[in-house]
Amino acid sequence: MEGMAYGAGKAGGAFDPVTFIRQPQTILRIVSWLFSIVIFGCIANEGYVNRPNEVEEFCIFNRNQNACNYGVTMGTLAFLCCVAFLALDVYFPQISSVKDRKKAVLADVGVSAFWSFMWFVGFCFLANQWQVAKHEDNPLREGGDAARAAITFSFFSIFTWAGQAFLAFQRYKLGADSALFSQDYTDPSQDAASAPYSSYAGGDLDSPSMSGSYQQPHNDAAFDASAGYQRQDY
Repeated sequence: MEGMAYGAGKAGGAFDPVTFIRQPQTILRIVSWLFSIVIFGCIANEGYVNRPNEVEEFCIFNRNQNACNYGVTMGTLAFLCCVAFLALDVYFPQISSVKDRKKAVLADVGVSAFWSFMWFVGFCFLANQWQVAKHEDNPLREGGDAARAAITFSFFSIFTWAGQAFLAFQRYKLGADSALFSQDYTDPSQDAASAPYSSYAGGDLDSPSMSGSYQQPHNDAAFDASAGYQRQDY
């Protein structure tokens, strides 16, 4: 489960596109990405209409320019945010720093929750302005389907982003309960690099090869007074 939640689960893991696409968080990001395209695309293409005797076009949502600007701006930013976090998900297994991993997951929680709230505000705003729109401002009801689609997908985006926030929070809990966010976590590549030194510091001095080349003199012989002291001429 840990490998699934964190991509490869350890730094330097191989990237598997099929496994990555099948992850629930990746699916929600792609769905949110598509919803954002629908929202700003509908408003940008068909969200401005005019009366038969007018030339200038106004926002279809009760002629409130702020409503159209909100939908287009939020849709564009949400689109870019989805792309950024998809790229982060791909790069996440390569992050070896514990602090950077923790920051990435916390940012995912915060940003996803923020977008869920912003789409809730957007849904209420667009739905209210569409409800109070005057019939004489758009007698032919042009762009009605586009306006309703923007409102509908704004509503759906609340739950897709909330789902991302929930999954990101689960990732954070999983990391907090495992060694991934622990201060004792070390990169597996670093462990492999330090292995020869740790094995050398072990009991190699007691091995047959080492014991054959060096023998400690017996204490009795070393301190036997009868052995005398022999002076060596130089």
